[in-house]
Amino acid sequence: MTAVLSAAALLVVALAGCTPAEDDRPLVVVSTNILGDVVGELVGEEAEVLTLMRPDADPHSFEISAQEAARLRSADLVVSNGLGLEEGLQQHLDAAAADDVATFVAGDAVEVLDYREGDAEGTPDSHFWTDPARVLDVVDALEPALTALAGVDPAVLAAQAATYRDELEQLDADMVTAFAAIPEERRALVTNHHVFGYLAERFDFEVVGAVIPGGTTLAAPSASDLADLVDAVRETGVPAIFAESSSPDRLVQALASEADVQVQVVELYTESLTAADGGAPTYLSMMRVNTERIATGLSR
Repeated sequence: MTAVLSAAALLVVALAGCTPAEDDRPLVVVSTNILGDVVGELVGEEAEVLTLMRPDADPHSFEISAQEAARLRSADLVVSNGLGLEEGLQQHLDAAAADDVATFVAGDAVEVLDYREGDAEGTPDSHFWTDPARVLDVVDALEPALTALAGVDPAVLAAQAATYRDELEQLDADMVTAFAAIPEERRALVTNHHVFGYLAERFDFEVVGAVIPGGTTLAAPSASDLADLVDAVRETGVPAIFAESSSPDRLVQALASEADVQVQVVELYTESLTAADGGAPTYLSMMRVNTERIATGLSR
C-alpha cells in the first residue's frame, strides 16, 4: 500500500512539473490592437502584452469582459490611445488610473491636430497613427516607460526599439515616394469618417469630406451632409472614395451612386488590424496596404 501511495505521490509531482509555470513577466495591457502591435514590437518577450481590442473591431465601441477589466486594473502598465478614441472603454481606463495603475497615453506624446469640420470641429483628432512620423514620437516616449518595468532587460528593449524605428522610418520614406506620384489635382480624400487628418497634413492631401461627420463611427450623416459631399465629389472629380474595413461601406456606395460619376469605392484598413490571415495583421502591413491602395486609386 505504501508503495502504491508513493507511486501516486510521484505521479502528482510529475504532473505538476508539466503544468506551465505562471508568467512572472510584467503585464502590459493595451487598449487598441494597433498600439498592441507597436508595444509587442518593442518589448518582444520581455513582457506579457494583453491587447483588449479584437482584430477587425471598432475602437470607438468595443467592449471588454469582466476578467479583462480585472487584469487591466492589475497591470504593471496600461497603454491607451487617448484623445477620446476609446469611447466604450474609457470607464475601465479611468478605474485603472484611480487604482494607481501606471498609464501611458499615446496621444500625450504627439502633436495633436483638431478636426477641421463636422460635429467634432475644434476637438482633438485621435487618429494620429495614419502618420508614421507621429508613431515614431509615440515609440520615443513609450520606450522609457517600458524600460522602467521590473524584469525588463533595457539592452534588449533598446535593440528592439531601434529596429522598429528603422522600419517606421523606411515606411515613412516609402509613403513619401508612393504619394509623390499622385497628380496634384487628384490629391483629395473622401472616406467613411474623418480619419486621415494626420496623413493629409504629413503627405499634402486635401480631405474633401467624410460620409460620417465628426471623428467617431457612432455618428450618422444627415441628408445635407450627403448632399454637400455629392457636390464635393462632383467638383473635385476624385476617382476613388475610401471605405474603412471596420465599417460598412453602404453609405459610401450610395454616395458614389448619388454623385452620378464614375467613382471607385476602395476598402482601407484604418482603425483596426485584422487577424493573422487578414490583409493587415500589423501596423506596418496596414499602412503599406493603405498606401498602395490610395496611390493606385487616386492615380487612375
